[in-house]
Amino acid sequence: MAMKRSGGGSSSGGRQAAKFLGVSVLSGVVLAGLALPGVGAFGLAAKGTVEGFDELPANLRTPPLSQRTVILDSEGGEIAKVYSRDRTVVPLGKISPWMQKAIVAIEDARFYEHGAVDLKGVLRALNRNAQSGGVSEGASTLTQQYVKNVFVEEAGDDPDKVAVATQQTVGRKVKELKYAIQVEKELGKQRILANYLNITFFGQQAYGVEAASQRYFSKHAKDLTLGESALLAGIVQSPSRFDPVNAPKAATQRRNMVLQRMADLKNITQAQADAEKAKPIKLDVSRPKSGCITAVNGAGFFCDYVRQVFLQDPAFGKTKEARAKRWNEGGMTIRTTLDPQTQKSVQKSITDHVYQSDSVATAISIVEPGTGKVLGMGQSKPYGFGKNQTQINLSADHAMGGSTYGFQPGSTFKPIIAAAALEEGKSANQTYSSPYSMPYPSEIATCKGTWKNGGDQVNNENRSEVGPYGMAEATAKSVNTYYIQLLEDIGLCPAVKMADKLGLKPASGQKMEEVPAMAIGGAAGMAPLRMAAAYAAFANKGTYCTPVLITSAQGPNGKPLNVPKSSCSRAMSEETAETINTLLKGVVEDGTGKEAGLGGRDSAGKTGTTDGRKAAWFVGYTPNMAGAVWVGGAGDEVSMEDITIGGVYHGQVYGGDTPGPIWRDAMSGALEGRPAPSFDTVSGIDTGGSDKAKDKGKDKDGKNKKGGGKNHPGPGNKPGRANRPH
Repeated sequence: MAMKRSGGGSSSGGRQAAKFLGVSVLSGVVLAGLALPGVGAFGLAAKGTVEGFDELPANLRTPPLSQRTVILDSEGGEIAKVYSRDRTVVPLGKISPWMQKAIVAIEDARFYEHGAVDLKGVLRALNRNAQSGGVSEGASTLTQQYVKNVFVEEAGDDPDKVAVATQQTVGRKVKELKYAIQVEKELGKQRILANYLNITFFGQQAYGVEAASQRYFSKHAKDLTLGESALLAGIVQSPSRFDPVNAPKAATQRRNMVLQRMADLKNITQAQADAEKAKPIKLDVSRPKSGCITAVNGAGFFCDYVRQVFLQDPAFGKTKEARAKRWNEGGMTIRTTLDPQTQKSVQKSITDHVYQSDSVATAISIVEPGTGKVLGMGQSKPYGFGKNQTQINLSADHAMGGSTYGFQPGSTFKPIIAAAALEEGKSANQTYSSPYSMPYPSEIATCKGTWKNGGDQVNNENRSEVGPYGMAEATAKSVNTYYIQLLEDIGLCPAVKMADKLGLKPASGQKMEEVPAMAIGGAAGMAPLRMAAAYAAFANKGTYCTPVLITSAQGPNGKPLNVPKSSCSRAMSEETAETINTLLKGVVEDGTGKEAGLGGRDSAGKTGTTDGRKAAWFVGYTPNMAGAVWVGGAGDEVSMEDITIGGVYHGQVYGGDTPGPIWRDAMSGALEGRPAPSFDTVSGIDTGGSDKAKDKGKDKDGKNKKGGGKNHPGPGNKPGRANRPH
């Protein structure tokens, strides 16, 4: 033995003793199948080494193998396949017999002859390991390799856990050996082989033989030829070294080694082996890309939102860790609310109006009133990692993958103030002086105190906008000073409460600021999805429904999973909702939103433009769909003046002239061929009277002047407390 070899001094003697110790421990474990009482005398006190052998669990916890999850639209069409690891589990009967023979030949030729441990193999390896100082070479059976792969699978993507699962120590080997013994008893050879072929890594992100067969040869594992099987079997030892795509020479040599081994074992004839060796490697590489980056019709961010919901909603698991584990295991089929007609229309409108390379971006979200179902979601900067791509979902809150602060909604927030005022008993015919410019009120009541003005002013978009105005005309023309006076009358608390009832929470996750600037959309940045869902409540007779994206889900075994449901609650009276419908119809028919009109179909909505034209909006709805469109800087702020968007030059961007047409085209396609119900509205609202009054909001060419409240800042900055004078 190594201890009798001369030379090397005390240090060498210590190393040799350690080698001897390792060999002895392994030999004892292998021969006994359990820890021998006397082994502890060697002083191996570390947990997980031989002393802890009997404390190991009797059964191996075999984790479900990570598989592809398929995400479907509302009609059952595939949106994307997502997975932690590219794997499709198949039974042994769907794996080529050549593949089965090849993997056994090269990895464990005596697989069918020995138990969990190959004693002959171990004894051969022990001598080599004693010489090299290692414990990893040559002794592992397919069963032991399977057990090790299970440990790696359990570790998931945690690098620390993977390191522990693969560390070359006596303790890990002991653990591996005991579990291998148990697996042999419970599973038998055929199931072990099938499990091994489904769990092992074949390189190129392919886990399991079916994924590997598809990746390298674009075929099913059951159709693999002798030569293809030998190639795949050879990869397992070192997927990077024997990668046939990037190292064809090494892969060929390794394939030929497998073929020769099969011939030596009489699995094939020497003539068959020689014939296959003479053939060059012939690949038909398929590179399926996993994840939401492959989603159809620009639905990458909808796909990612589904993932965010799964990871965050308690319906899918009580803890964050439980939800992540279930998602990573995959193998699910998730059916969603995405309507393919709506999504196609959303994407077409985006590409028609805003280029991916533009300095600004647009985002659209469309929801169904009464159900909260998200029917479409898209943006001009697609999901990805390249130039003019992003991983930020511009429609979502920060917690759901969106921007840090969202985007100030500008005058699209005015209908929320109007609804709050109507609920407080104000009349839609309430008039205010509505001057062109005025200071903010000296103080306004909040929910728990008083807001006091520090000297800020507010003004209207155009100098010609001078009151008095009633609510209908002030809404159609988007008169800022009217809404500040209205908010002063009712106080800030009713407005904050109405926003909360409509699900309007700042995208940052922070609390809504109680400041007068909220009347013109300057209190907090919002996400388009939240704005669309809020406006859907107007269409739904005043009942708000939380957005929902998942309608059903099944686990790998076909068993249904619980999914989150939309929660609907009354935000305002039906009369208030009908009054808002009447006001916002006026915006589209004869106000700042005329360019968003849908022709003969009833529609309503509101424009919004923020300070410095950092963001522009149109949020609108029909009785059966509600949608929000935002345009602005996707990362850095962009002042949308003297700017070209989608090939069209704009001296200044307004909510009506850019987001409005995007909304119109997206909604037109989404609603094509679908019912066109009418709104419930109210009568007796003063819309402004004379033609002269109606002309106040028009420029010298008779065109509607666009734009809503001016407030600041744009995307990427924390919202300011008040709007600044211009």
